[in-house]
Amino acid sequence: MTRIGFAYNQKPNSPTEISSRSSGASSTSLSNASPASSLSGADEFAEWDSAETIAAVENALSPYGEVVRLEATADFPEKLRDARPDIVFNIAEGLGGPNRESHIPAICEFTGVPYTGSDPFTLTLCLDKARAKESLAFNRVPTPKFVVIRTPAQIGRAMDRLKYPVFVKPVHEGSSKGITEANYCQTPTDLMARAQALLSEYDQPVIAEEFLPGAEFTCGVLGNGEKARVLPLVAINFDALPENSLPIYGFEAKWIWDVPERPLQIFECPAKIDAPLQRAIERVALDAYQVTGCRDWARIDVRIDSAGVPNIIEINPLPGILPNPEENSCLPKAARAAGIGYDELIQSCLLAAAERYGLALARRHSPVAA
Repeated sequence: MTRIGFAYNQKPNSPTEISSRSSGASSTSLSNASPASSLSGADEFAEWDSAETIAAVENALSPYGEVVRLEATADFPEKLRDARPDIVFNIAEGLGGPNRESHIPAICEFTGVPYTGSDPFTLTLCLDKARAKESLAFNRVPTPKFVVIRTPAQIGRAMDRLKYPVFVKPVHEGSSKGITEANYCQTPTDLMARAQALLSEYDQPVIAEEFLPGAEFTCGVLGNGEKARVLPLVAINFDALPENSLPIYGFEAKWIWDVPERPLQIFECPAKIDAPLQRAIERVALDAYQVTGCRDWARIDVRIDSAGVPNIIEINPLPGILPNPEENSCLPKAARAAGIGYDELIQSCLLAAAERYGLALARRHSPVAA
């Protein structure tokens, strides 16, 4: 029987749980692995997955073999060695550091275990917003003009080179960590103050980029090579945000204003746009997917500039996959619009990876009904 290792990070419920999860065979704790200075209170574990998501993924994988949970704690290498899986399904975000998303795939590569999703290089590249944008720009994939700020002394360079308004954000964060309305800067004074605050709060470089005035979309991509395809586009409806909010889909919109009991009607899928714009968005999303080396699946954020050209904002090779349709999770939403259910979405990633490795996975049974 096929053994499927399932690598993940689960959101903690308490400080005690944080400590117990991080200990394992090592004395390294989360507080040591991930410096407190690089995180910001409410968004500290925004990237990690809930127990509900983890259970849903496990259930979706079960028709293809025995699923072995491998929580990505400090003793993951020992867990992987003992489990001896045929393939690892990876959604782990990592414990800390700018290369954290690459840790689990790197361990799998080192031990010769096949795994789903992008490789360590792509995961590190895409988590570094500046390096990703450099790769896009070099390959002539449109992305907003930007400046990297590594020290307070470099803020002046951004103030002089960019047109306002400007948006600033930490370079090495995902799930909208550190991306709030306060990051929208209309003047050099605003930019100076906010860049200094982010440098101090997150202890990492900050990227400042020209804020694009047009509509925003997110694009789910499935598959590899010529088989890679863009799912129905998701348009961001900024009119659904609270009154006087800025047109930004950031931390407030994702984690504060949008809750299951009061979901924001912020997504339109499929997006109601004309065919030429749809094709242009799909083309730039696939170009970004290929240029950065994404595999199996990803979610790519696109915004339209003043000339009507789609620009890449961010590339997410570890996309959010919340199972509850009442929660706004873009990749599952796009998949449903394409007639792909949640279980099939998870399985498509697994099967795409298996095909890359030449593994034949036989379906045993249907997932257990929720």
